[in-house]
Amino acid sequence: MKRGDYLFTSESVSEGHPDKVCDRVSDAVVDLYLGAEAEARVAVETLVTTNQIVLAGEVRGPDSITHDDLERVARDAVRDIGYEQDGFHWRDAKVNVYVHAQSSDIAQGVDSRDNKDEGAGDQGIMFGYACRETDVLMPAPIHLSHAILQAMAKARHAGEQPGFGPDAKSQVTLQYVDGKPVKATSVVVSTQHGADLSQEDVRELVRPYVVASLPDGWMCDDAEFYVNPTGKFVIGGPDGDAGVTGRKIIVDTYGGAAPHGGGAFSGKDPTKVDRSAAYASRYLAKNVVAAGLADRCVIQLAYAIGVSRPLSLYVDTYGTGNVDEDKLAATLLELVDLSPRGIRQHLDLSRPIYARTAAYGHFGREPEADGGFSWERLDLIDELTAALG
Repeated sequence: MKRGDYLFTSESVSEGHPDKVCDRVSDAVVDLYLGAEAEARVAVETLVTTNQIVLAGEVRGPDSITHDDLERVARDAVRDIGYEQDGFHWRDAKVNVYVHAQSSDIAQGVDSRDNKDEGAGDQGIMFGYACRETDVLMPAPIHLSHAILQAMAKARHAGEQPGFGPDAKSQVTLQYVDGKPVKATSVVVSTQHGADLSQEDVRELVRPYVVASLPDGWMCDDAEFYVNPTGKFVIGGPDGDAGVTGRKIIVDTYGGAAPHGGGAFSGKDPTKVDRSAAYASRYLAKNVVAAGLADRCVIQLAYAIGVSRPLSLYVDTYGTGNVDEDKLAATLLELVDLSPRGIRQHLDLSRPIYARTAAYGHFGREPEADGGFSWERLDLIDELTAALG
């Protein structure tokens, strides 16, 4: 039975959250390698804590890239985020690099050779989702949670709000009536701040960014607007809590409004279907909804390591579709080559475009001139319409 009236909550975390620092560093390493060699292989994880940055993983790429280069991009990433604090400083943190050559056992299953096409870099299932709740076809709670932190970060980087620190979190609860969001019932924002600011000071600094990020009239009652509800938040970032790459996969995707296959994105080159097939799934689902074929759509892809073709493509339009789902699935398979190589070529993923994805979500962003966020393009609409009417 369709449930029309309910509350739903999603959260976001800022670029300065410890886990997001790790995502940013890992993706900076991906960009370093892809910028030097489009066919490079990267699987690098990052851990951060008080004035410590640890990189570990495996790569295959130009020998000209050294551990010193990896240390440099890590420091640059932390500096760009804005960490110049006693407990975590881009210049003073110790950087340990434990990165080695890619396993030959993995390479033999993934590489193309003779008559064998390039295989998936691992087994796994990936999901993509789109809906009509926002103009970018994303669920509203996660979209608004991101918008609040993006607005605050923009002000911090511009020097307009020097009281804000890099580490922040947001959480938005929306009321749904007849399946559509109508207003916020609560908003939570926790942000690192200067030691001279009181909790009430911070609350009033945060308020205009929340109000501006929500649709007109959607602001919650003041009693349900929570800012730093535990009180002081001066010590933050990796000095306050350790971070690891890939721990914010729901923040990265749909805020819990759609399934997630479990694989993280950051630190992985696009031959890894954890990343590229999740992008392809979103691309397909978004074009289905934008073409008017459904109001909601989730798509699942499944792969086996070393096998190029997807094992399955599943489509669910939650009863909102106006075409047969099996026919839709077959059409999508005809329109787009969903092998790892096919996805990479169709979406032009072998570029250094990944550091920018590390915070504020991989989806619902604007496609960029250099190929960034190419999976958000709406260039399948005409083909879908021609094939399905």
